[in-house]
Amino acid sequence: MNSEYTAVIQQEGDWWIGWIQEIPGVNCQEQSREELIQSLREALKEMLDFNRTEALSAAGSGYVEEKIAL
Repeated sequence: MNSEYTAVIQQEGDWWIGWIQEIPGVNCQEQSREELIQSLREALKEMLDFNRTEALSAAGSGYVEEKIAL
C-alpha cells in the first residue's frame, strides 16, 4: 500500500527542520534539505511500524483487520 504524507520543512540558520503533518511526533533536524527528507522518511517508517505493533498488541486476540481508505 503506497501512502503519501506531507513534510513541512523550513531552513533556520544553518539547519533544516521538518515534520510530517499527518503523524504527530515525526520530526527531524539536519544540515541539508536532502538529509532532512531522508531522516523524515526513516522516522515516518519507524513510527508507522511502532504504531502498527502497538495497535496489534493492544487488540490481543480475536480481532479482524479492515483496510480503510479516504
